[in-house]
Amino acid sequence: MKKKQQEATGIVKRHPDGFGFFIPDDPDHPDVYIPRNSMNGVMSNDRVRVSIERERGGDRFRGDILEIVKRAFTRAMGQFIPAGPGRGVLHDKSFGWGEDLRVSCPPGLEPKKGELVVVQIEDYPESVRGFCGRVLSVIGQLTDPMNDSTRMLHAHNIPHEFSKETLREADKFPPEVTEKDWTGRKDLRRLPIITIDGTTAKDFDDAVCTETTSSGFHLIVAIADVSHYVRVGSAIDEDAYLRGTSTYFPNFVAPMLPEKLSNELCSLKPKVPRLAMVADMQLDFQGELKHSEFYEAVIESQARVTYGQAQDVVDGNTPAQFKHVEANIRRCADLAKVLMAKRFREGSLDLELPETEIELDETGEPVDIMQTERLFAHRLIEELMLIANVAVARFFKEKQIEAIYRVHEEPNSEAMRNFENFLKAFGFKHKLSSGHLQKKITQALEHFKNHPKSHILNMLALRSLAQAKYSPDNVGHFGLGFADYTHFTSPIRRYPDLIVHRLLKAILYPQKGYRMMSHEDLAQAGTVLSACEQRSVKAERQIHSIKKARFMAKHIGEEFDGVISSVTRFGVFVQLRQFDVDGLVRMEELGGDRFEYDEEKLRLVGKKSGMAYEIGDPLRIQVAKADIELGQIDFVRPEGAARVTKTSSPQRVFPATGRKQAPKNNSRGVRKSRVSHPRRSR
Repeated sequence: MKKKQQEATGIVKRHPDGFGFFIPDDPDHPDVYIPRNSMNGVMSNDRVRVSIERERGGDRFRGDILEIVKRAFTRAMGQFIPAGPGRGVLHDKSFGWGEDLRVSCPPGLEPKKGELVVVQIEDYPESVRGFCGRVLSVIGQLTDPMNDSTRMLHAHNIPHEFSKETLREADKFPPEVTEKDWTGRKDLRRLPIITIDGTTAKDFDDAVCTETTSSGFHLIVAIADVSHYVRVGSAIDEDAYLRGTSTYFPNFVAPMLPEKLSNELCSLKPKVPRLAMVADMQLDFQGELKHSEFYEAVIESQARVTYGQAQDVVDGNTPAQFKHVEANIRRCADLAKVLMAKRFREGSLDLELPETEIELDETGEPVDIMQTERLFAHRLIEELMLIANVAVARFFKEKQIEAIYRVHEEPNSEAMRNFENFLKAFGFKHKLSSGHLQKKITQALEHFKNHPKSHILNMLALRSLAQAKYSPDNVGHFGLGFADYTHFTSPIRRYPDLIVHRLLKAILYPQKGYRMMSHEDLAQAGTVLSACEQRSVKAERQIHSIKKARFMAKHIGEEFDGVISSVTRFGVFVQLRQFDVDGLVRMEELGGDRFEYDEEKLRLVGKKSGMAYEIGDPLRIQVAKADIELGQIDFVRPEGAARVTKTSSPQRVFPATGRKQAPKNNSRGVRKSRVSHPRRSR
């Protein structure tokens, strides 16, 4: 009897051993094994069409590649190895290509051995010529820290050079806003409106002003009116869509828009007129949104305030230069406290994990790596942005129009069961499965608030959540606890926000030529832009890993105290106390015993001794290796180091580490961003 076959399209991943795994577009279909003989000429992440059949006597699926629908990459990057005059080779170190890449060097480009080069692929592995291309540019030596950012942009295929047409369009814009530009707009230039951002920020895309009324608060959130300048179909728009988002590295930004717009004309700089799209909201004293309206305006920021300066004002130490906006900052703080209390009371998750701060010298070398604790001033601006995003989402829902939302689905039952097991191992007896899930998770984390392992549990909770994304299907935002939520507040650096502005204007100003979008177009944009976001997130994580490896390379042989942040089948990851760095202690380096992995309780247990390595255990390590190319760090146990405690004490108390940063996952990458900094990605 002939086996039943079906065809499907999707993405293929190439294994180092030559076989592959096919990930179908249909999320309900399991991954499909592709044998070696069907992977000839196929590269990782290629889009392919596959014939699929179920293997006899099992649940696994096997497939054969029928067609390469679209290549994942048109360019490649690697270290140049000379192979003769004007010729060279890039070795397939990642095993994602299937074979080495032969390259030619045009006149004038003479890369040296070991230098990183960018190559235009001319023929792929299955062609008659074989896998070959030509060198486009030379990045430089891998050992030079100044090349890290460029290397990561190329490695993750992030566009970072604007087209000539885009630059020409940007040059045509006037240097400043003129009175002609604000014809028909509401004039808010006399309001004590301000921006609150980081010290190094240049693209100020939001400004705020809060007033009190007899019934509550009047909040104005003014957002840079990027849609006024960036029109659908323009070269700037096409380049922005390809990027999807700005990408942030230490001391470096690959912007979504040309700097003439992002840092100048659109940026809400102080003491100059700027065009804005305004969310004008009325809230009661309990933080309930009672009324909102949206309109085009012209504003003039009265001060550029940093988070630290805003915190001084909130603490009662107002710097002299901000006396004129002191009352506004204090009212914003009062409203933010009300909104935050309401949000958490209604079930929003509070997973506060500090961000990593990497300090670089002028050569790009890291000189310190630390965690930055967020001030209340960060939360102040965060809360005002969140309520503005909610107001816009509710407006779309009330108008019953097709729109793009920021959605975060409820975690799957298996993830919650695993998290429940972790909590049980740490002494928490209550179930998460019944009742309001957000509140149950929050209660569990509150239970361990002052416990030395609280930061570990915050990390585990974060890992259990689904990935937030963009979609026209408004399923709500689980992590924030909002039934309606979108992204409106950052159109300078996020393309979905630009779409939201255009949709708003299509409703409010139909005479201006803005158009609605179909559900299909919004769904496609949501898929593309969610992928762009994750591409940038992965690049940002990897640049952090590389800088951390550079930093620890200077500490080879030194010993540090740390805490186990993750347990895997092949070892444990240890987070250092002195620096915000983690590394792997491999199984064979844990001691003479034979260890087995306890998946339910996430620990390694010695078969002979009964000793265990668990998440949260303190551990002294020695730095053994730092791989700058891969961004990986290996630790070992120093000779004579004390062992950890017995498995019979799952609820023991360990010295507090003060660390909250999430560790790398089992594949040696950093954790996925789930419910992260709202101003960046919530």
